[in-house]
Amino acid sequence: MAAIRRLIPSFNRVLVEKVVQPKKSAGGILLPETSKQLNSGKVIAVGPGSRDKEGKLIPVALKEGDHVLLPEYGGLEVKLAPEKEYVTYFTIVLLQLLVL
Repeated sequence: MAAIRRLIPSFNRVLVEKVVQPKKSAGGILLPETSKQLNSGKVIAVGPGSRDKEGKLIPVALKEGDHVLLPEYGGLEVKLAPEKEYVTYFTIVLLQLLVL
């Protein structure tokens, strides 16, 4: 995990740890593959942002620990740990989940 903390995405990219949906319910019932679940993840690292035409830095609106919805396709898969999935995305394709 220490190696992941040192990883800083470039520009307006974010590193997301995908949330793996369980194959069984809490009661031990096998969940069908056809059940639609949200493709979501947790932001692990955030890039500094991008620059506008005048060269001003536009910071990324997300921060570490935010939960986001992920697109079904896209992103760049990164192997950092054997049992976890990490993906980098441009921030424009992510939706932030607000916990109310």
